Amino acid sequence: MGALGNCSVVFLLCFFSSFALVIVFHQGLGDEDQVIAIATLGGVRDVENNQKSVEIEELARFAVDEHNKKENALLEFARVVKAKEQVVAGTLHHLTLEAIDAGIKELYEAKVWTKPWLNHKELQEFKHTGDGESASFTSADLGAKRDGHESGWRAVPTHDPVVQDAANYAVKAINDMCNCIAAYELLEIQHAKAEVIEDFTKFDLLLKLSMEGKEEIFKVEVHKNVKGTFSVHQM
Repeated sequence: MGALGNCSVVFLLCFFSSFALVIVFHQGLGDEDQVIAIATLGGVRDVENNQKSVEIEELARFAVDEHNKKENALLEFARVVKAKEQVVAGTLHHLTLEAIDAGIKELYEAKVWTKPWLNHKELQEFKHTGDGESASFTSADLGAKRDGHESGWRAVPTHDPVVQDAANYAVKAINDMCNCIAAYELLEIQHAKAEVIEDFTKFDLLLKLSMEGKEEIFKVEVHKNVKGTFSVHQM
């Protein structure tokens, strides 16, 4: 290893064309500087919402920026919907993200390849997912119906961006119906449930609102269709 000097060498050992080991050697000036990393290559795994959230968002923003540069586009990053990763002599991040195009929110899939030991990242693929049922699925939707096999009401995080969008829409609808001089303000989403039914998602929300210092509790049901349009069905 001494003859290698200050360099990194990556060996890919492939088995049956679908399994590999990535072994990274880094030789410094002393034995204490040597780093050996081994990882399984080939499998794609889900990244949980609370795992690497800052890193994943940075990669999603990078993907949008790179796409804009290459295509002379003007997409505006909104949020990460879901993320997966795969070890490939580094990490290939499979991202589903939401971006705003001419004022309209659209879903895109991006693949970003990172090699941390070289401080390198590269956009491999960026494509619009198109219209359809997939546009209705968010992190909250997946909490209500995992992989399309479970149905029924399920608790979802109150901080989920789509839950917050649904709550804000409900508050606007309440204010429109109230026709009051003052307006209700959202203080807290106390509880949230979601259910996916065919081509729309239902959100059952318990909201704490305030008007001129007086707090009130509202229970509402908000629907979101595949086009991302909200509507209030129970109040």
